[in-house]
Amino acid sequence: MRLQGIHHVAIIAADYPRSRHFYTQVLGLKIIAEHHRAERDSWKLDLQLPDGSQIELFSFPSPPPRPSRPEACGLRHLSFAVEDLDAAVQALQAAGVVCEPLRVDEYTGARFTFFADPDGLPLELYERRPI
Repeated sequence: MRLQGIHHVAIIAADYPRSRHFYTQVLGLKIIAEHHRAERDSWKLDLQLPDGSQIELFSFPSPPPRPSRPEACGLRHLSFAVEDLDAAVQALQAAGVVCEPLRVDEYTGARFTFFADPDGLPLELYERRPI
């Protein structure tokens, strides 16, 4: 087996319209497809990032809460690469999204910050450094 990359990350939203707006309008992800699954009373929204990877955004009636702080067991956070961290943070703040203070990765020297989606899922912006 030889893995070639991450195809998608699946996220379940508590408030589908709010999360749909956040991922498409605030983060600017491209909609590939959107389907309502009537038998499950569930939406499935396929979103694409510029590198071809995807996020699947789901809704389900009354999903159970999940611990979502970065130190909770399980998926720690989802990180997005950006070229200009300052500009990305300014865009998020202009949309009313609170970002944590900028940090520097002690091993790579790259700058990053954390913020949250509408359900409190920890998201990260990680500034790409020239190689």
